[in-house]
Amino acid sequence: MQVDPESARTVAAVLDEGSFEAAARRLLLTPSAVSQRIKTLEQQLGRILLVRSKPARATEAGEAVARFGRQIALLERDAIAGFGLSAEGEGARIRIPLAVNADSMATWFLAPLARLSERYDVEFDLHRDDQNFTARLLESGTVMAAVTSESEPVGGCRVEALGALRYVAAASPSFARRWFPDGVTAESLTHAPFVDFDRRDLLQQDWLRERGVDPWPVPRHHVPASADFSVAVELGLGWALLPVPHAEAGLADGRLVRLDDEEFASPLFWQQWNLRSELLEAIAAEIRAEADRVLR
Repeated sequence: MQVDPESARTVAAVLDEGSFEAAARRLLLTPSAVSQRIKTLEQQLGRILLVRSKPARATEAGEAVARFGRQIALLERDAIAGFGLSAEGEGARIRIPLAVNADSMATWFLAPLARLSERYDVEFDLHRDDQNFTARLLESGTVMAAVTSESEPVGGCRVEALGALRYVAAASPSFARRWFPDGVTAESLTHAPFVDFDRRDLLQQDWLRERGVDPWPVPRHHVPASADFSVAVELGLGWALLPVPHAEAGLADGRLVRLDDEEFASPLFWQQWNLRSELLEAIAAEIRAEADRVLR
């Protein structure tokens, strides 16, 4: 049994673009040609690969085929570069899907990608998720590499430590006066609202547990945007753990006050497909260099 590389890349394109029509535009095919490629492959494998929803979703078999298609595209790009041929021109750019947590994206992750885009014809497709969940996107083959909190490598991947993103617990001065008039105690933390990024954000809950507070009865607000998250804390909506780079300016000019003197460190790791790819190695090296500067 062999999987046709072009058909596998077509499956990946449908998942990347969300529909057969959008994949057809990207591949310079008709939607019926895209549909026929996938139907033929499904018949050959005896497996349904895609759920025809909006957006299209992969089955377990479809995830494996899409991962194969992305790996073939990456190796093909490296081979063409190895021949000394130009990678310029329409359709020559390769899409690199990466997973990253919101705080890394907002504080340090974009700068190395900008430098890479000056040297390589790539399109970065960033998938944002909590650092505790980005490794799942590697498992499914959705991304080629990820910033994650998991030190154990996902199957078929390798891992290296990046350092730790540091956080401080902070609130607006007026919020601190209202909710912590006698200082930050377990009792006051039980009643003071906090701000969560989304329902996968566990930083605040972990911080509360370290102080003997059950986080689930504590009132909270969800603000799922990095810039607005910091603004919500500055405006007094609640307290939260803020990345040190975001908190420094507010602490310096009095818009924020610290709730304690400790810093909360969240270790981060880089996991990537275990392929001998010049481009993937270059991405890893640039990410590692930025992490050495910012996180260590």
